[in-house]
Formats: sequence, structure tokens, C-alpha cells
Amino acid sequence: MLNRKQKAFVEAATNLFGTSAVLTRDGIDHVCEESGLPYPFWFVTKPEYRHARGQYKLPAADVVKVVKSEVKTKQEEPELEVAMAAQVVALRQPKLIDDSDVSIPTKYPDYVPFGFYNDLRNIIKSGDFYPVFITGLSGNGKTLMVEQVCADLGRECIRVNVSIETDESDLLGGPTLVNGNVVNRDGPVLAAMKRGAVLLIDEVDRGSNKLMCLQGILEGKPYYNKKSGEMVHPKNGFTVIATANTKGRGSEEGKYLSQILDDAFLERFPITVEQEYPDAKTEKKILSPLIDDQQFVELLIQWADIVRQSFNQGAVDELISTRRLVHISKAYKIFKDRKKSIELCVARFDTETKEAFIDLYTKVDAKANAPKEEPKVEPKPSPSEEIPF
Repeated sequence: MLNRKQKAFVEAATNLFGTSAVLTRDGIDHVCEESGLPYPFWFVTKPEYRHARGQYKLPAADVVKVVKSEVKTKQEEPELEVAMAAQVVALRQPKLIDDSDVSIPTKYPDYVPFGFYNDLRNIIKSGDFYPVFITGLSGNGKTLMVEQVCADLGRECIRVNVSIETDESDLLGGPTLVNGNVVNRDGPVLAAMKRGAVLLIDEVDRGSNKLMCLQGILEGKPYYNKKSGEMVHPKNGFTVIATANTKGRGSEEGKYLSQILDDAFLERFPITVEQEYPDAKTEKKILSPLIDDQQFVELLIQWADIVRQSFNQGAVDELISTRRLVHISKAYKIFKDRKKSIELCVARFDTETKEAFIDLYTKVDAKANAPKEEPKVEPKPSPSEEIPF
């Protein structure tokens, strides 16, 4: 039997969350704030109200009223059974309706496939659950490749960017306040599972040990959402693609703020793809649609190739990536000046590296340092030299 204060709390919580709802600690605090009632220690301490860790089930108000009646006839028993059934059905915490749009990436008409593109397309097209770990230096098109494969196949791709701060709630979701009600929101991982989408975990080597919450999911198994009491089964087509600049062993050169990932996490990926920069022929196809000066395209590719060879030999500490070449091409389209476009786009490097890159380009492009020809202006004739009409 509930006393007056207990009944008051149940009624207030029912008005906010519905009959027989499951409340978290935050939900209980919200009820107290809205109603002005004292904290219900009886509710969180009695085992009959405990639903799961940190979750508490409200007693059904209609069931309490039926139990209080002194005389129960056979005609009243079905009503009691219906009330009990309603209590069982309403055990789960209300969830936020997912009304987000289907996120199929935009298809780029000038995209040039290379590297692992065709193999990745076959994996995603198969609809099988087959996680892939793609590693490679920054700016070589890892993420764009995954997005363009999904765009070509018309597959939904849900992208999650990872940082050292990314935790379980960012990935799997958790309680959130909507219109004064605490509801459970699915994170991007569970949303991808339910939709049968491709989950793209970008920059996965920036994450911490909190990524271990994905262990079972990376095995293709159902996931029990302990915050909502729901068992999430992966829909056909769901798979996981992770991209990283390292292989999960940190960056020895200090170029990336990458973390050392747990071996048990990395072992969940059947294959690891080492993505290289595209060859000269492919880079020419990438840059040619961006600008009309095809000679400049050839010089940029030659320059980038020399820089990369120097990097591999340890002569320089930085690289000119394919992404950087695209930046330079777009700058040239605006400024119509080769050297200026390069200077602006390599200014992100330290002074010594920037000057070395610019100096190297001037050796590749003989016209880069040539003084610009000033437009010729014909001298005006003096008054005495004017020819009469």
C-alpha cells in the first residue's frame, strides 16, 4: 500500500512520463523539480521498483486502485488482468522518435575511383557484415572513398567523427530532455544498426578505451541497450568502416594526435587496408576538371611527387597531399596566379618547410619567378606633334 506522499509522487511522475514508466535518476530529479515533492528514497531503495541498474519502474496507478477495493467479483477480475498487462507493456522508457533524414552521401560527378574503391564497393554491395579498417596518410581520400561508394550504391552512410572525448553516450545514445520529458535517444551506432546503414567511424585512432563499448557490435551481434531495456538487432546491410592515419599504434613521428588502440578492438576488423596516394595519372584526372591550365596541373603533380620522394628519404618532414593539390587548384581558379596560390596553400606549414616547398616549386616551374610583363602604354604625342584633322 502507498501512503499519501508516495501516491502524490506516482501521480506526478505518471503525468510527466506516462503510466508505469521507467525512470532514471535524472527523471526522478525532474519529477521532484516540477512537482515540488521531496526526493522519493522509498522508490529507489525498495527492490520491487528496481527495473535495471539506475532505472526504476513506477507502480501502475490503476492497479493500485483495483487492489484497494475490498470486494472483487469475477466480473472485475478481467479488468485487473488488463491493468496488469498494461503495466507489463509500459515497462520500457519512452524513446525519442528518429525523424532524421536518410543520409545518403552526395555523388560527385568528377570523382575518380582508385586504390581499394572497387573492392570496398563489392563489400558494401554484398550486404554482408564485414568491418574494414582503412589506414593511410592524411589527405589521400580514405573518407571520401567510403562516401562515394555509398553514393554510387545508394546506400545510407552514417558518419561519426571520433576524438579523445568521444564516449559511450556519443556512440550509443542515452537519456535526453525533450519537451520536459526524459527520453532515450539512440546514438549514431544504434541508428545505423536499425536502418541497415554503413557506419563510418572517421579518425578512429583519435579515440580512447571508451571505444571498447563497440566490441559486441563489431562482431555483428545484437546489442542490449541497458539504458532503454531494448535489444537492438542489426538489420541486413549494416556494416562498419573505420578510417585512421595510423594502424592504432600511435604516431611515432608526432604528426597525428593518435592513440594506441586496444588489440582486442583492432582484432574485430577482419581486414586492414593501407591506402596510398593516387599515382600521377590518377591525380591528373582529379585536378584537370578543377582548372583550365593543364600545364599547371602537370607541374603541380611533378612538384608533389618530388616532395613525397624527399619525405620517404627523410629529407623533409611534411608532405603535399592530394587534398592539398585540390586546395591549390581551387585557389588558382580564384586568383589566376600560380605562385600566389601555392604560397597561400602551404602557409599552414612552419616557415622553413613553407620556404623549402615554394623554392622547390620555382625550380620546377621556370615561369614562377619570371617578372610579370607590364602592359605597354603608347606615349601620347605632344601638342606640337599633333596631327591636324
